[in-house]
Amino acid sequence: MIFATDCIKTSRRGQNPVPIDYFAMHAIEMSHKEVTIYDIARALNLSPATISRGLKDHPGLRQETRERIQKAAREMGYRHNAFASNLRRKRTNTIGVMIPRLNSYFMATVIAGIEKVANAAGYNLIISQSEESYKKEMSGVTTMFNSRVDGLLVSLAYNTENLDHFEALLKKEIPIVFFDRVIDHPACTSIVIDNRRAGYEVTRHLLEQGCTRIVHLVGNLNRNVYADRLDGYRQALSEFGIAYDEPLVVQGDLTEQAGKEATEKMLAMNPRPDGVFASNDTTAVAVIRTLKQAGLRVPHDVAVAGFNNDPLASVIEPGLTTVNYPGDIIGEVAAQTLMKKLDGAQQETSNVITIEHNLIIRQSTLRTNH
Repeated sequence: MIFATDCIKTSRRGQNPVPIDYFAMHAIEMSHKEVTIYDIARALNLSPATISRGLKDHPGLRQETRERIQKAAREMGYRHNAFASNLRRKRTNTIGVMIPRLNSYFMATVIAGIEKVANAAGYNLIISQSEESYKKEMSGVTTMFNSRVDGLLVSLAYNTENLDHFEALLKKEIPIVFFDRVIDHPACTSIVIDNRRAGYEVTRHLLEQGCTRIVHLVGNLNRNVYADRLDGYRQALSEFGIAYDEPLVVQGDLTEQAGKEATEKMLAMNPRPDGVFASNDTTAVAVIRTLKQAGLRVPHDVAVAGFNNDPLASVIEPGLTTVNYPGDIIGEVAAQTLMKKLDGAQQETSNVITIEHNLIIRQSTLRTNH
């Protein structure tokens, strides 16, 4: 048995030592009641204000007093009630992140960048995926709103055409920052790369390697990233005096299966294309595999380029030419932009922040014998 006189503490005025009320502590421990600072105050015969300062390790209290308070809190099972504290401050210190897919290397790097900045600023994340569905995106945004997120970071689903489902947040002045797949809104900032320029650079490189019939594998053209890359593709063709040929633009969901099916369709074309520009690396790698299975050489028969610079781009044989799309930097800048909005910083002069990209040329497009 532990007796109350086995341990002493400093009194409220720091004068005479008095025993810790272990009976009060035991009563709390035996109940299922949530322990509060008032319970700790009664157990230690200190004021709730002193307990609060001790739990925050306030330098105005003696080190011994802080240690006793924190030890008692641990033994009594005290948990800080962040929810109640946040409600008083009208903040939850939570940021919502809405993305199309979790099983994407690019999105994983974006989330890592967001988390790095958010955690350093004391924020937690709630992450939801739309799975490329407007309805799921709408449901996820509603959940974020009901969870009282302080702000929202969004990359849109394939078939999202308007921002009606974000209106509840905007009316409450909850800031929203779009990244990668964005849509214009005067109250929202977008974080992107210059996809038009990137699409142009990839296509121009293929043309400079001697390709004249280039297939472009593209995602849903409702989304800026794919529409802009298509514009860049068309611009490069025009500059090289090559007519735009609509059948060479194949729209799909940019999965591995989509890459295989697009390649099979391409192999049936007459004349056969001699270049492929895929809008992501997953599809580009599937194209290379399918071409090789058909007995064709990459890049000599067909040159192939992708987009995103996923890890598989450097391990496929031959190495895949691609665009380095820095997801971690996109995530960091998106989170930093949202933090500024939450802190009441002045609005950016432009609603669009453009991140640098670069073309990485590997063996899959270097046609030495053209």
